[in-house]
Amino acid sequence: MPNMSPKKNPMPSQEPAIRARNFKEVTLGYTAEIAVDEANRCLHCKNAPCVQGCPVNIHIPDFIQKIKEGDFEGAYQTISLSSSLPAVCGRVCPQESQCESKCVRGIKTEPVGIGRLERFVADYHNSLENVEVNVPTPNGHRVAVVGSGPSGLTCAGDLAKLGYQVTVYEALHLAGGVLVYGIPEFRLPKKIVQKEVDTLKKLGVDVETNVVIGKTLTIDELFEMGYEAVFVGSGAGLPRFMGIPGESLKGVYSANEFLTRSNLMKAYEENPTTPILKAKRVAVVGGGNVAMDAARTALRLGADKVYIVYRRSLEELPARKEEVEHAMEEGIDFQLLENPVEILGYHNAEDRRDPKNGFVTGIKVIRMQLGEPDASGRRRPVEIPGSEEVLPVDCVVISIGTSPNPLIKSTTAGLEVNRHGGIIVEEETGKTTKEGVYAGGDAVTGAATVILAMGAGKTAAKAIDEYIQNK
Repeated sequence: MPNMSPKKNPMPSQEPAIRARNFKEVTLGYTAEIAVDEANRCLHCKNAPCVQGCPVNIHIPDFIQKIKEGDFEGAYQTISLSSSLPAVCGRVCPQESQCESKCVRGIKTEPVGIGRLERFVADYHNSLENVEVNVPTPNGHRVAVVGSGPSGLTCAGDLAKLGYQVTVYEALHLAGGVLVYGIPEFRLPKKIVQKEVDTLKKLGVDVETNVVIGKTLTIDELFEMGYEAVFVGSGAGLPRFMGIPGESLKGVYSANEFLTRSNLMKAYEENPTTPILKAKRVAVVGGGNVAMDAARTALRLGADKVYIVYRRSLEELPARKEEVEHAMEEGIDFQLLENPVEILGYHNAEDRRDPKNGFVTGIKVIRMQLGEPDASGRRRPVEIPGSEEVLPVDCVVISIGTSPNPLIKSTTAGLEVNRHGGIIVEEETGKTTKEGVYAGGDAVTGAATVILAMGAGKTAAKAIDEYIQNK
């Protein structure tokens, strides 16, 4: 029976006052009953515009039809034809600007909750025990993948399904890349990521951690070891700073360091192996998803007051609407149309001669107004002279973007990068300027979304297969 409700089924969630003080997942997921009801809102359009909006081309109407029929495992298998990380995508993919933005139901009402349904299906599958994985027949070819983030895992999974012997090399001690060090537990539980990695291992993918390509091994050495192609999905882990006075003070973090200490090293635990400043007043500079993650993490670490300092208005805020709403519900204070000009601090008497030994006491911001559009199409923020004010804080987190790490480029002859440090590739294939080397994800584009990185990994896997077979 079609469900013609104009609104999608709401996502059950923890109450804001409760979740703001714990690291448990904020959203609780659909029940089977809610999932079937939401699936019945899908019109199963003949031309499936939602699929066109998906970077990995999941057969969306088909998997939703399986949910309508109560065949949840069949729905999972349908998604798995296109995606290696459905439980991850169902949680962090910006469906509102991709598949759901193309949904016919969304023209006059709310679109079908495609992401919520994908999450439900993946969680149902992951709850099953002793699920068999069809291991493909080996084809005798070997491929190395650098980085175990979303692009690397997707490329590895697609190649493994074609019979390739794939080894993933990860610099950190845990596989998952940005999924484990960047996205907080309350948004993406690490057991979910581990489950996805374990599924790939069952397909035959070998994961080697604590291997820094460019230091432990070079790309040229990987070829000498017998790999016929290499995919570089090393991400964008080099943080950017603003270049304002006070950024060397104690209590100033890049968002990368702040989130890595909390997410990967579990600095939120009572006796953590890595320290983190559990500040009482925190300012997070930036307006993207990473800024929201940092602000909400600071709150959960015990901060009494957390500011988001962003130089444009709410309409220009680049973070997902859902993440912004969650942050506001939890009490994050949005200081919009403000831009930092200096981080203030004090020094202990014995440290006065060394400015790096100071401690943060506040952040000076200046009011902004929006002028004419800039190259990005957004209205350019312009300072209002004489409008400076100080926000009293003891910690500042800079979240204004990241760049690809230059290590691989500096140790790999023939691999060209652009002026931002991104590896230059053919868009249709992911092929780099070095023979046999392909790349994708943030290592190419700079910081972007998980699903776009997955799409790049998928594109490269297809091209690598064609390259090796033709070779």
